[in-house]
Amino acid sequence: MKTWKKVLALGTAVATGMAIVAIIKKPKSVYKDDKSQQNPMEGKKVKFIKNDTEPENADGVKGHLEAVGLTSHKPSMYEKYIKRGFDIVLSLVGLIVLSPVLIGLSIAIFIDDPGPVLFTQKRIGKDKQYFKLHKFRSMKMCTPHDKPTHMLENPEQYITRVGKFIRAHSLDELPQIWDIFIGNMSVIGPRPGLWNQDLLTSERDKYGANDVKPGLTGWAQINGRDELEIPDKAKLDGKYANALKSGKGLKADIKCFLGSVGVFANDDSVVEGGTGEIKKQEIQENYQWRKCS
Repeated sequence: MKTWKKVLALGTAVATGMAIVAIIKKPKSVYKDDKSQQNPMEGKKVKFIKNDTEPENADGVKGHLEAVGLTSHKPSMYEKYIKRGFDIVLSLVGLIVLSPVLIGLSIAIFIDDPGPVLFTQKRIGKDKQYFKLHKFRSMKMCTPHDKPTHMLENPEQYITRVGKFIRAHSLDELPQIWDIFIGNMSVIGPRPGLWNQDLLTSERDKYGANDVKPGLTGWAQINGRDELEIPDKAKLDGKYANALKSGKGLKADIKCFLGSVGVFANDDSVVEGGTGEIKKQEIQENYQWRKCS
């Protein structure tokens, strides 16, 4: 009995400490204090304008976004309170229960290729607000820092042994449990796109997928993932978003959650360096790579 009381007290202390840290850390996680890093399209509806004279973005196309209106979505009670409540409980439990796994992976990553075990990326959140997404590092420290993965020659050579394993089983995404806990993400939702995936952003706007909070896993993730082309991915993301808006959010969340279990266990749709995959569009930003020795 005393042992259980000690465990409960320790869990309560950990939960309280994490809650305090979350409150303090969140402003820094959404570029709130740096206007130069904020999205000028935040809260706006957009469309993509092709322009061959402009640099190629992370989607492999040339052009830019133009605002065509304002976001009008108002979260339902389920989306705003019940779903958020689930996110807090699940992410807190996940952080505590998976702490040995998180520590173990951190050690394995460092041993395999010494250096920081985490890196951050600027991603697009709800209503196109930029936030800092956290991931386990799966690429070598000598990877060129100024090129997206799909522009690297033979990207497989830059992926560490541990990195290949954690990518195949989506373990590189585990640090995003923290992003869920502090409110930038949800357990279920469209996968957050890179800040410069303009085509993906505009396609998602067609279906209202940018109106909802991004997730650790979602409808597109369990229906093709990296094999999906952008228009198909956006349609699937929109299907989930519409379910959330139409009062069928709980059913959609349960279906996505159960479907994700099999995907995380063994996902053959993760392909490095091909066309149509999401991994190829990742840019290792906010991270200082060490030159190859």
